[in-house]
Amino acid sequence: MKKGSRVLIQVMKKYRWQLLILFLTGIVVGLLLITEKRGGLGEVTTPQPAQGGVYTEALVGNLQRLNPLLDDENSVDRDVNSLIFSGLVRFNARGIAEPDLAESIGVSQDGLLYNITLKADLFWHDDEPLTTRDILFTIEQIRNGKGFIKDDVRNLWKSVEVYIFDDQNMQLKLPEAYAPFMDYLTFGVVPQHLFDGMTIEEIAESPLNLQPIGSGPYQFEELIIEESRVTGIKLQAFPKYAGEQPYLRELVFMYYPDHQSAYAALQEGRVQGISEIPANMVESALLNQDLNVYTGRLPRISLVLLNLDEIGVPYFQEAEVRKALLMGIDRNRLVNTLFNGQAIVANSVILPGTWAYNDQIPQIVYDPQGAADLLKNAGYVISGETSTIRAKEEVELSFVLSYPDDDLHLSLAQMIKEDWEKIGVAVELEAVPPDVFIEQKLVPRAYEAALIDLNLSQTPDPDPYPFWDLGQAENGQNYSQWNNRLASDSIEQARVTTDLAERARLYYNFQAIFTEELPALPLYYPVYNYGVSAQIQGVAMGPLFDTSDRLATITKWFLATTRAPQADGSSQTPTGD
Repeated sequence: MKKGSRVLIQVMKKYRWQLLILFLTGIVVGLLLITEKRGGLGEVTTPQPAQGGVYTEALVGNLQRLNPLLDDENSVDRDVNSLIFSGLVRFNARGIAEPDLAESIGVSQDGLLYNITLKADLFWHDDEPLTTRDILFTIEQIRNGKGFIKDDVRNLWKSVEVYIFDDQNMQLKLPEAYAPFMDYLTFGVVPQHLFDGMTIEEIAESPLNLQPIGSGPYQFEELIIEESRVTGIKLQAFPKYAGEQPYLRELVFMYYPDHQSAYAALQEGRVQGISEIPANMVESALLNQDLNVYTGRLPRISLVLLNLDEIGVPYFQEAEVRKALLMGIDRNRLVNTLFNGQAIVANSVILPGTWAYNDQIPQIVYDPQGAADLLKNAGYVISGETSTIRAKEEVELSFVLSYPDDDLHLSLAQMIKEDWEKIGVAVELEAVPPDVFIEQKLVPRAYEAALIDLNLSQTPDPDPYPFWDLGQAENGQNYSQWNNRLASDSIEQARVTTDLAERARLYYNFQAIFTEELPALPLYYPVYNYGVSAQIQGVAMGPLFDTSDRLATITKWFLATTRAPQADGSSQTPTGD
């Protein structure tokens, strides 16, 4: 060691306490300077949500009637109604029922009785009390709502006995156990005191449909009218709402004729959100740094149905052939080419993200060589120098793929045809008018293979029974005519048990059997894109059962913020209103 270094060490040892004091003093002074700039030692700088602020959203469509009994055909009405009206229950993103107007719903062990207790002190937006009489009145309107309410919904409620015990307690009695019944308790309740004595036709013509009174988190404030046309609607927070009080003080929905004009309004700052961003506009929206884009799975699935009982295509009865057909479709290419990546490759006929979805089932990936090998091992080979079609015992793998005659399904059918031809399968395409596709092809089972879309909107319960139970093969919606006793046993039992864990186990079994058998070929689940200004905080969107579900967490959204009390006990003024 050099002599100079030894001297330096000795000096540091001699003055080490003085140096330490100077170092610590510097830290304290620095901290004091920092806290002085921040306004005091006791202040927490993390913004906290506060009541206040206005959110404006562009809806694509037109207002018709703000009444939950009458909004089945108009999604923009359902958007607004979901905020104005309440149901007995609502469903979370996983498809599990949660209380809304109901404080509790007790189900008897045999699944026949539903004992309902409403929350205490429920009020309509006009301050009238909401009671079980309003529930009964709404049920009566559903029962008698021919022409406005779907037949299956009307018929189900006609079979249910309703008993009113008092203003807060009631009982529903089913003729037989039916676990998906919770789906039917989400109906928006309408006020008896305003509609009493009216028929459903008179209710449909009532001016109250443009000045609605509900019990939801937001109440009607006024219509926005320009040149004698309704261009928007204002809602304000309802202080007596039975659920979580929303932070946003006011909501404004503006109506636009198409997505382009709605997005232009967003870019020009006239609105803070857009109800839907179609796939061809997503890329532009993602480049907008002031906009947050939220994506959720829609409640739909696209499939290739195979007619398993059609004598002209006997090979469809062979599981190896069906699996090879699925392995031969490049579903990622379909999603990327036709939807700009805005879809999810499907592996099950039960929607992902729900409590019933089995994420452990094997995924069948695109593998044309593997598909060709499967067909070869099953005895289907290409024979002769000129043939490109696989055959076994002179039976060629050649069939007709029927599809709804529109641009999307045509492109989809053409791409699938190209993929199948690569593995030695010949396909003839048949376009059928969409409005008669079900009646002409599916109902009479007059097809060989068919492109279909299952729309499961507004039915959070997974219940695959209508489409896959063998009892529905002849006259029901089991159009593929799949006949599997084990799969049917699982979905039949799941329909009558109220134990969610047991139902999940049964649906897991069903999905495992479906993946092994593949009576239909799952293609994709479309997704929904929603845009909200980055200024609006607390926004969250999960998988959807209806497009209005994007607003399910709106009571947690906020624009105005405050900060925690300071050390002297004072607080800061909310900002962002």
